[in-house]
Amino acid sequence: MLITIMLFILGFLFLVKGADLLVDGSVWIAKRLKVSNLVIGLTIVSFGTSLPELVVNVFASGQGDAQLAIANVIGSNVANILLILGVTALICPPSVRQGTVWREIPFSLLAIFVLAILANDVWLDGFGANMISRSDGLVMIAFLVIFMYYIYGVAVKDRKRKFEIEETPEKLPKSFAHVAVGLVGLVIGGNWVVSGAIEIAGALGLSTTFIGLTIVALGTSLPELVTSAVAAYKKNAELAVGNAVGSNIFNILWILGLSAIIQPLPFFLESNFDIIAVVVATLLLFAWMFVGKKRELQKWQGVVFLFIYAAYIMAATIRG
Repeated sequence: MLITIMLFILGFLFLVKGADLLVDGSVWIAKRLKVSNLVIGLTIVSFGTSLPELVVNVFASGQGDAQLAIANVIGSNVANILLILGVTALICPPSVRQGTVWREIPFSLLAIFVLAILANDVWLDGFGANMISRSDGLVMIAFLVIFMYYIYGVAVKDRKRKFEIEETPEKLPKSFAHVAVGLVGLVIGGNWVVSGAIEIAGALGLSTTFIGLTIVALGTSLPELVTSAVAAYKKNAELAVGNAVGSNIFNILWILGLSAIIQPLPFFLESNFDIIAVVVATLLLFAWMFVGKKRELQKWQGVVFLFIYAAYIMAATIRG
């Protein structure tokens, strides 16, 4: 068990560092190719910081642990809004662009509603069991394509504007080396985290759903937390909001959709509680864009987010 716990912790370190290297390498490659920072933020940063969730879910799906895969995504989405944006607001209250308020936040809300509809076959269709099937996964990927088309439209508009690269990008061989090492770290770390989570849950008599909603979800959200905290510290807090919202969209439509395509995922009714938590958190984020300073997440709102997240973790502990 001691070896399992050590590999579990090392797995998280490999995940975080692997994602960091992969994102850095990808950003430098994009800058070498003269892609704007806006496009980088909407694509590479959001997708890159979601890579730990992707790797964990691929391994969990491959090993037939559907509840760990689902709990990891939902738990990460709760953490992205309540924990990460709560911390961001305390460091530097972010001002949010109008497009994020009226398009990206509502699209992340649409993504969680799509998951709720596809997963609840018993309530909606009268089937004998809930299942996120391969066809459901394809539907999620289709919604992701729509989101990527939106990003493409933003990129086209942005491409017409002149932008400058603040730093001299690293040479391509070094950037590709970062990407390669990052991928290796993600694969090794993801395997250790999933195997360790399953073994630890079994030894302690806990459900893998609880482990996924808390420890694994928080661990795989570390790249988003670090990225958003650093962005807020550097007075670029708007990037933190876009990163969290964008990661939530990728988590559901890409990661959970791909997981279902690899292996259909049984869905337990009690997981609807966690879906409701994501919906409430997203609605609260949207509503607070119109409270106090318009389109700004204030410090007191960040404190409320953190208190709600603490309450959510307590509820998950009681259930677990």
